[in-house]
Amino acid sequence: MKVILKEDVKNLGRMGDTVSVKTGYARNFLLPKSLAVEASENNLKQVEALKKQLALRAIKQKEDALMAAERLNAIVLTFKAKAGEEGKLFGAVTAMDIEEAIKAQGVAVDRKKIALDEPIKRLGEYSVQIKFFQDVAAAVKVVVEPEE
Repeated sequence: MKVILKEDVKNLGRMGDTVSVKTGYARNFLLPKSLAVEASENNLKQVEALKKQLALRAIKQKEDALMAAERLNAIVLTFKAKAGEEGKLFGAVTAMDIEEAIKAQGVAVDRKKIALDEPIKRLGEYSVQIKFFQDVAAAVKVVVEPEE
């Protein structure tokens, strides 16, 4: 079954792409969740008009992401945490902690965009990637110091 994606679908395609999928996948997942519509001539025309609008919106979003990334590249986040003798933290610095610290700096970041594989559990300096847009990312320096 051919469908037109209304949103980006991981491992399938980007918004506006016409893809061929199994009928069950389209009827049970893509169509009910409004991720896609059936590929018809009328829908193709609507998608083309939508693509033009989205291209303009994407340019604006990319500019905003670049400005936010520049601001974040200069930020150093310092966290104080209780640690053992070997530098191992009793707690952890998580993506939520990093998100709150960045918000305190005046930049809004979604926690899902913070590329932290696992929470930080040791003292030291870390570089944390924040993915704003498709090809726009920033590296925030995170310093974890012992609490006195």
